[in-house]
Amino acid sequence: MPRTAILGTGYHVPDRVVTNDDLTGFMETSDEWIRERTGIEERRWVKEGDTGAAMALAASRMALEEAGIEAGEVDAIVLATLSPDHFFPGTGVFLQRELGVGTIPALDIRAQCSGFVYGLSVADAWIRVGQYRTILLVGVEIQSTGLNLTTEGRDMAVLFGDGAGAAVLQATEDEGRGVLSTHIYSEGEHAEILWGDAPASWRHPRISPEDFEELRIYPSMTGREVFKHAVTRMPQAVQAALEANDLTAEEIDLLIPHQANLRISQMVQKRLRLRDDQVFNNIQRYGNTTAATIPIALAEAVREGRVERGDLLCFTAFGSGFTWGSALVRW
Repeated sequence: MPRTAILGTGYHVPDRVVTNDDLTGFMETSDEWIRERTGIEERRWVKEGDTGAAMALAASRMALEEAGIEAGEVDAIVLATLSPDHFFPGTGVFLQRELGVGTIPALDIRAQCSGFVYGLSVADAWIRVGQYRTILLVGVEIQSTGLNLTTEGRDMAVLFGDGAGAAVLQATEDEGRGVLSTHIYSEGEHAEILWGDAPASWRHPRISPEDFEELRIYPSMTGREVFKHAVTRMPQAVQAALEANDLTAEEIDLLIPHQANLRISQMVQKRLRLRDDQVFNNIQRYGNTTAATIPIALAEAVREGRVERGDLLCFTAFGSGFTWGSALVRW
């Protein structure tokens, strides 16, 4: 049975830099308040007319170039996002169209912050059973256009940024590299703790003046509960992956956690007893780009020389749903 190797990575973020000081023009906040609670210093926001498909295309082209793969060699696209360009169809088919490839499948995944790990699990299964040989896995988000940029909405608004990350996956017979295992979970009883309530297809109409008046069009979160669950579930998922492969946390060369909040990442690091050099964080520059955080961080880590052939990488994520998971990859 073949294994799934990551041959190339890529990322794209908008040119527009929004600092914490910039946000003071929208709401009552401060650079100190945001840094202390989140670790974020700045984030990237799209300008009018930018699309998720365009960012996904830029990230994908970078990943394909690094992998030495032509777009026409891709057998399938798996794209994770909670902010599709349109209510339907999914953003994946627009990426397929922009890449100019044939009638390959394009699967969109709605697992929010866990989207990239969920997508890796799906793609790895496809490759292992021999259904596809080369898969383009993408995480992309445009969050900035859906935030409540007021003092009332600041707990959420200061967190999020826009961007895309991509990875080219391909079957390999090399037993010394590839995805070792993936582990994904959900717990729907907590769905309303972190969610976007409107538009809702069960309502008639799907969106109404009341949705605007009651602010249901904006994401909402009970921050303390999310923090409590995240710092518990992410280490548990990592430990499950390590135990499944008879490995220990000391053997991890680089943990790339979902970039939700620097305080969450630091707590996960502490609970796993990892050194600073074993963890990669870039939330300081990009904020929370949801499904795109892990592939953006992976692409940056590769370019900064933090990843070498043979290294043991671990991805872990937690987000709305609740959904969470982990993956171990031998680079």
